[in-house]
Amino acid sequence: MNISELIWLEDIVFKIKTKHGVDETEVQYVRYNNPHFRFVEKGHREGEHVYAALGTTENGRRLIVFFVFKQSKQALILSARDMTKKENKLYERA
Repeated sequence: MNISELIWLEDIVFKIKTKHGVDETEVQYVRYNNPHFRFVEKGHREGEHVYAALGTTENGRRLIVFFVFKQSKQALILSARDMTKKENKLYERA
């Protein structure tokens, strides 16, 4: 998946930082560190669906990042958090 840029909404940045302890830099590392993508659900707009990127930060933290992949190849970040045990196993198998 070729993402041209990330779109950040202020309230989402606040939520992932306060609720999950994830900052924008960590999400960027996941983006550039060969993440594994998976389809999550069909989006509300034609051709814009929700995906998850599973990957690691520069410090080895394993995150899952949820985003809407837009037709413009931009990714609208929805959430980011540490992977669950099940997601870790999926990531290791990929």
